[in-house]
Amino acid sequence: VALAVPLYLNLRRIRQLFWPIFTTLVIGGVVATGMGVLLGWSFGAEHMILMTMAPKSVTSPIAMLVAEQIGGVAALAAVFVLITGVIGAIFGPSLLTRLGVHSPEARGMALGMTAHAVGTAVAMQENEECGAFAALAMSLMGVATAVFLPLAVSMVV
Repeated sequence: VALAVPLYLNLRRIRQLFWPIFTTLVIGGVVATGMGVLLGWSFGAEHMILMTMAPKSVTSPIAMLVAEQIGGVAALAAVFVLITGVIGAIFGPSLLTRLGVHSPEARGMALGMTAHAVGTAVAMQENEECGAFAALAMSLMGVATAVFLPLAVSMVV
């Protein structure tokens, strides 16, 4: 309910920005997932660890299910999610400010997609509009990851 109210109050703005939101979700989702796997691969991580890191940018329940489904370890996926969320919440707002991102919509999308629930809580503290877009991004990223990541892994592996 705490996330639904800001979403409802900003529904008109969300509809206006449908295509930018969709584009951000696709590009951001691929980059967030790909960078985590690429980082692990560059350090020589095993396949099981890579599959555990892949769903790191969604909430723990979704990440645990997806990681297990694609050959990762659910408990370790929850740890990666926690680390990602905390680091994103700590450094995300200041990094976005340094990069010149001042739009509440863009800040919310970035925090919700990358730092999921913890990032959404930080976005809610910034303002209601930022929080609404963070909640939207977190939700859409979770659904997209749950649907498309197992498909992508099955095509590649």
